[in-house]
Amino acid sequence: MSRSAASFFILALLSGILHLSLTQHLVVTLPLIACGLFTALFVLALIAGRKIKFDPVLR
Repeated sequence: MSRSAASFFILALLSGILHLSLTQHLVVTLPLIACGLFTALFVLALIAGRKIKFDPVLR
């Protein structure tokens, strides 16, 4: 896992925990929105870090 993916994962966890500690109801808060954003960036960083190589010659 790259450094950017790890940092986005930690930020998503922290913002999710902050949302859960602030409210007990099903309400959309800024930490919840940030958690969704950091989770999406985490997934993108994981995809970008895979370094998929395409081999056009089928053997």
